[in-house]
Amino acid sequence: MEKMPKWADVVLIPVISLLLAAIISALVILFIGESPTEALTLMVNGALGSTYGWGYTLYYATNFLFTGLAVAIAAHAGLFNIGGEGQAMIGGLGLALVCLYIPFPHWTIALVFAALGAGLFGAAWAAIPAYLQAKRGSHIVITTIMFNFIAAAVLNYMLVNALKPKGAMDPSTAKFPDSTHLPSLSELLAPLGIEFANTPANVTLFVGLAACVLIWGLIWHTPLGHEIRALGKSERGAIYAGISPVRITMITMLISGALCGLMAINNVMGEAERLVLNATEGAGFIGIAVALMGRNHPFGVFLAAILFGFLYQGGAELALWTNIPSELIVVIQALVILFTGALDHMVRMPLEKIFIALRKENA
Repeated sequence: MEKMPKWADVVLIPVISLLLAAIISALVILFIGESPTEALTLMVNGALGSTYGWGYTLYYATNFLFTGLAVAIAAHAGLFNIGGEGQAMIGGLGLALVCLYIPFPHWTIALVFAALGAGLFGAAWAAIPAYLQAKRGSHIVITTIMFNFIAAAVLNYMLVNALKPKGAMDPSTAKFPDSTHLPSLSELLAPLGIEFANTPANVTLFVGLAACVLIWGLIWHTPLGHEIRALGKSERGAIYAGISPVRITMITMLISGALCGLMAINNVMGEAERLVLNATEGAGFIGIAVALMGRNHPFGVFLAAILFGFLYQGGAELALWTNIPSELIVVIQALVILFTGALDHMVRMPLEKIFIALRKENA
């Protein structure tokens, strides 16, 4: 019998964790002499109070959506993919090669092939740690962390020595051709008579939403999804049921790496329209918090991605219009991650005791 209802696990625990993070953040803001209510108002108005704010919030959320889904599907197989940052970098490299060297007549065709390039490169980068885990017993956390640094070195080498245009100073590729330009939300909504600010938010948002639906269907409504969840629950039980841990580990990590690679559609193809260093901006690591907060469910991941998009955009507004230092914004984000992830059991255990006591009283 479950210790607490499902709704309490999915809704109540994250809400309490968020409230605790908000209270501690408010105390920190008070300590430096600023008003927590004014800071919250500015964050809400800056992130959600205009189409400009919504545009940036949705742009950041789209990045976190892909990396959160990547961590979530790996978690269902009992794997902790902490290499999303590196897989997203290499996915960006694959996307850049497609956009730079293959001529496309229209952005719709470019989007399909760019997604294939990004997904294949991201999956290939995740395949190596997956193989080391499945066949050699190397821990997936250690190898994926190491591959983040290797990916950064590979990308740096490619941008400086192979892809940088002649005469250019900054380590980046040339601008992608105009035929690969992805329409922004403002361009998509203009024919409908809806005015939306010109922001980096683009058609990739709908790709991310489609990925949510596909991953939900895969995990809970396919034989492969059943095998993934069986392995995550019990490796010995999965083996007894005839499920190959090696095969499922490889397939799951390939899907996870491909999802991280697909993030490049948003930040490389949709926003920068060229490949630059540090394009991922930590989204691979934020994806871990997004998956934890979303309870590894695609819908929960979507909501958590919106929250972290709000924190990123709202935090930028705080740093711009108040005396609150930008480092404190990172502290607030870290507190949310701390309470929703690392300190999950601090909230869970008292709630379990409360629900067990209530069940005994009603028995």
